[in-house]
Amino acid sequence: MGWLAIISVPCCMALATGLVWAVRQFGADGVSLPVTATWIEELSAERYRPMIRLLQSEDFGYLRSRPEISAQRAKEVNAQRCRVFREYLSLLQADFRRVCLALHILMAQSREDRPDLASRLIRQRVWFAVRMVEVRARLVLYRLGYCGVDPTSLVNTFDLVRLELCGLLPG
Repeated sequence: MGWLAIISVPCCMALATGLVWAVRQFGADGVSLPVTATWIEELSAERYRPMIRLLQSEDFGYLRSRPEISAQRAKEVNAQRCRVFREYLSLLQADFRRVCLALHILMAQSREDRPDLASRLIRQRVWFAVRMVEVRARLVLYRLGYCGVDPTSLVNTFDLVRLELCGLLPG
């Protein structure tokens, strides 16, 4: 009985930590809501299109094929690209959260119930969170040289939710 307690306590703590992390990831903690029409007008998926091409293997292969570029320099460039990619991911996640929060506020203030929009938004948030975990895991594997990273599904999901927001705005 003693060993069971010794094993179950750390497992429960790990589970609780994972649950807290997941809630923080999916929640809107610390997300400031831009209330300006300018922010919504400037909000575009085009901002994230460069990240789709940022880690394509053809570019890295080209760098390695150039005799004047050392293998070490090619690795440094690749590491820089990974840092830029992570920054894009953080910006994309923050914008996605803001758009979702704006949609929640609009739904709460709406005169009519929109259960269809609420369920689509929940599905999109779950889809985005799963894809974000996948892209971050693939980024780690990419740095180790095992696979590529394609954030297209993240950018497309962001764009769908952004279009929902723009469709609900007057004017």
